[in-house]
Amino acid sequence: MTVYVENSKEAIKKSRDFLLLLWPGHGDSGPVIPEVPFEPSKPPVIEGLSPTVYRNPESFKEKFLHKTHENPVVPTGCLATAAALTYGLYSFHRGNSQRSQLMMCTWIAAQGFTVTAILLGLAVTAMKSQP
Repeated sequence: MTVYVENSKEAIKKSRDFLLLLWPGHGDSGPVIPEVPFEPSKPPVIEGLSPTVYRNPESFKEKFLHKTHENPVVPTGCLATAAALTYGLYSFHRGNSQRSQLMMCTWIAAQGFTVTAILLGLAVTAMKSQP
């Protein structure tokens, strides 16, 4: 069914009335003004959310030492991975293919050790946080 409207003002009024049927309360009520004015100096209040303010952020060195103290095996695995890769590439460059292949296998084993250490560290941390 097609309806032709002769006057454009009448068409605008009809479309506005149709939109008011879809979204009641969004007509000529004007701009929406919040009940409480926004103050940039204070955080917004959201139900169920308590914002935390970091008053003493850790530096990179402090955070690294803190994480290393929590799980000392991960940095050890990272260093072993880097050492195996570096020595394997050095052996490859020097033409010692047997040593290079051994170091690449060691590199993969060190990666597996590191990933396992990360996962075990996460599991231990999760177990500590449970009541």
